[in-house]
Amino acid sequence: MEVDIQSQSNKKLEQLNRSPQNTARERETQASKSDNSWKIEDSEKLYQIKGWGEPYFSINAAGRVTVSPAGDRGASLDLFELVQGLRKRNIGLPLLIRFSDILADRLDRLHACFDRAIARYNYPGTYQGVFPIKCNQHRHLIESLVEFGKPYQFGLETGSKAELAIALATLEPNLNPTTTNLQPLLICNGNKDREYIETALLATRVGHKPIIVIEQIEELYLAIDISSKLGIEPVLGVRAKLSSKGSGRWGNSTGDRAKFGLTIPEILKVVNTLQGKGMLHTLQLLHFHLGSQISSISVIKDAIREASQIYAQLVKLGASMHYLDVGGGLAVDYDGSKSHFHASKNYNMQNYANDIVAEVKEACEEANISAPILVSESGRAIAATQSVLIFDVLSTSDVPSTPPPPVEEKEHLIIRNLWETYHTIDANNYQEAYHDAIQFKEEAISLFGFGYLGMSERARAEQLYWACCSKILEIVRNLEYVPDDLEDLEKIMASIYYVNLSVFRSAPDSWAIEQLFPIMPIHRLNSEPTQRGILADITCDSDGKIDRFIDLCDVKSVLELHSLRYWGDRDRKENNSHSQRSGVKEPYYLGMFLVGAYQETMGSLHNLFGDTNVVHIQMTPKGYEIEHLVKGDTVSEVLAYVQYDPDDLLENIRRRTEVALQENRITLEESQLLLRNYERSLSSYTYLIEN
Repeated sequence: MEVDIQSQSNKKLEQLNRSPQNTARERETQASKSDNSWKIEDSEKLYQIKGWGEPYFSINAAGRVTVSPAGDRGASLDLFELVQGLRKRNIGLPLLIRFSDILADRLDRLHACFDRAIARYNYPGTYQGVFPIKCNQHRHLIESLVEFGKPYQFGLETGSKAELAIALATLEPNLNPTTTNLQPLLICNGNKDREYIETALLATRVGHKPIIVIEQIEELYLAIDISSKLGIEPVLGVRAKLSSKGSGRWGNSTGDRAKFGLTIPEILKVVNTLQGKGMLHTLQLLHFHLGSQISSISVIKDAIREASQIYAQLVKLGASMHYLDVGGGLAVDYDGSKSHFHASKNYNMQNYANDIVAEVKEACEEANISAPILVSESGRAIAATQSVLIFDVLSTSDVPSTPPPPVEEKEHLIIRNLWETYHTIDANNYQEAYHDAIQFKEEAISLFGFGYLGMSERARAEQLYWACCSKILEIVRNLEYVPDDLEDLEKIMASIYYVNLSVFRSAPDSWAIEQLFPIMPIHRLNSEPTQRGILADITCDSDGKIDRFIDLCDVKSVLELHSLRYWGDRDRKENNSHSQRSGVKEPYYLGMFLVGAYQETMGSLHNLFGDTNVVHIQMTPKGYEIEHLVKGDTVSEVLAYVQYDPDDLLENIRRRTEVALQENRITLEESQLLLRNYERSLSSYTYLIEN
C-alpha cells in the first residue's frame, strides 16, 4: 500500500513538473506581442494625460511626452529630448523645469474667462487679480508674473513681512497719482505687527497701492494708531469668516472656528470703530477665503452668495466699498477625472468666473448698489501647471517572476506542497490557493526558526510562494470584482523603483497631506508598461516613498511602469563604461507634473538633500532657450544651513589622514584619494550623479 501511494505521488510530481509553464521565453514573446499592439492612445488613457494635461501636455508619435507651453496656440517640445539636451549641458537630475510661457498662458486664460463672464452678464464692474506669493515665492517666477500681468494690472498678495518685502521691490509703483485705479493691487493679508503695517502704509508714498486686510481686531487698532502718527490714510479691508463650508483638505478654512478672519459681530465692531474715528470711508474691501483646491463648484457658489450679501450690507452701513476679494480656491484637476474628488474639480475656469460674476451682479442689483471690482487670489490655478519635476530611476527591487524549477521527490514536504499549490492554481481555486500558499510560507518560516529547514530550503519556499502570488495576480487582474482578502495583492507584488529624488524636498505635499500628482514616464509610451511599482526615494526614511497614484475611479496603490533596459556588452565597450548588471542601464525618466504650487518652498532638508536644479524654459521662433538656470544646492551649502563650516570639516579630515599616515594605517596615495573625494563631494550636487 505504501508503495502504491509513493508511486502515485511520484507520478503526480512528474505530471506537475511536465505541466505547461509560463516560461521566461514565453513571457518575453507575450510582451513583444503586447508591444506590437500597444498604441499611444493606450498610454494616454492609462496615465489620463488628456484629463489633467490639456492643452499643455500630450504624447507624440515617438511615444514621448510633449509640452506645448502656449497651449493650443503655439509650438511644442519633446520633453525627453529637452531633458537629454539639458543633461548634455551638465545639468543633472533631479531637475525642475519651469515653462514661463505656461505661466503667461494661465494668466491670459484667467483674465479672458473673467472678461467673457463680465460681457455675458453685462457686469458693470471689472476684474483685477493678484497672485498669492505664498504659493511660490521664487524670484524668477514672481518677476515673470509681474511682467506678464502688466496688461491686466495684475498684483500680488502677501502674508508676511518677507513676502511684503518681495512685493514692494518687484511691483512697479505708480508715479502718476491721477491713474491710481490703473495700477496693480497689493493685498496685505496674514498676521501683522507694527513694522508690517508701517511698511505697507509708507509704501503708498512711493506709489504702491496696498490694502491692509484686517484679520484680527487688534490689527484694526494698530492700523488706526500708525495711520494717525504717520499722517497716511490707509485703505482697509476685512476678512470674513463665512458660514459656508469649504471642501476637501482645506475645508476648515471657513466657519466660526477658522484660523483667520472676523465673525459678523467682529466686522460690525470694525465698522463702528472706524465710524467713531471718522475713518469708515477707508474700509473698501471685503475678503474671504474658502481654502485651497475647492473641488466642487456648488461650494464656491454658496460662498459667493453669502459674501455678496455681506458686501451689500457693508455698503449700506456707510463703508466706501470698492473691492470684493474672493480669495483662492480655484482648483487644479490633478487626476483628470473632472469630479468633486479632492484631487480634481467638477468645473472649469470659465464656470468659476461665470458663477462669481453672476452671483455678485444679482446681489448688487437686488441691493441697488454699485458692483465691486472683483479680485481673486488664484495661485494654484496659475502656477501649478508650469513646473515639471524630472527624475531618473536608479534601480528596482522586483518580486521574483521567473517560474520556479521543478521540485524533486527528496525535497521537503513544505516545498512539495507549495509546488503542488502553484501548479494547480486556476480561476476556480485561486482564492483558496492564496491562503494555502500563505499558510505553507508561514510554516516554512516557523520550521526555519526552529532549525528544521535550511536557508536554501527557505529560499526555495519563498520563491514558490511568490510564484503562487504572481500566478494568482494574473487571474485577479481580470476579475470584475476582487475579493477583500486579495485587494492588497497588487501592492504586495509591486516592484520598488528607486528614484533619484527626495519626496520631502520636492513633493512635500505628497508625503504630508497625501496630495496626488500625475506621475508617468516621459518616454517609451509606445510600448506597454508591464511592471507595477511604487516609488522609493533616496532618503533614509520609510516615509520617503510614493504609493498613491491618480486613477479615474479611485486612487491606485501602484503605477504602471516599464522594465529597466540595459545595453549589452558591445554597447558597454563602445561607451567605455561599466555595469553591475547585464550591460549599462538605459536612462528611464519619470515626470511629476503640476508641481508648481507650494512644493518648491515647503520642502525639508531631510538627509540634507537640498534644492534641485531648476531651469526656466522659454519658447523662441527657433525652438527654445534657457531663460534662467538656478543650480541646485551643493553639499557645502546644505551643511552651512545646519551650521557646519566646510573648510573646518575638510581640515579635520586632513589632520586625521596625517595621523593615520604616521601610524601606517593608510598610504599616501590613499590619503590623497580620500581628501580629493571629500573635497569634491563638498562642491557637488546633493543628489546622486550617474556614473
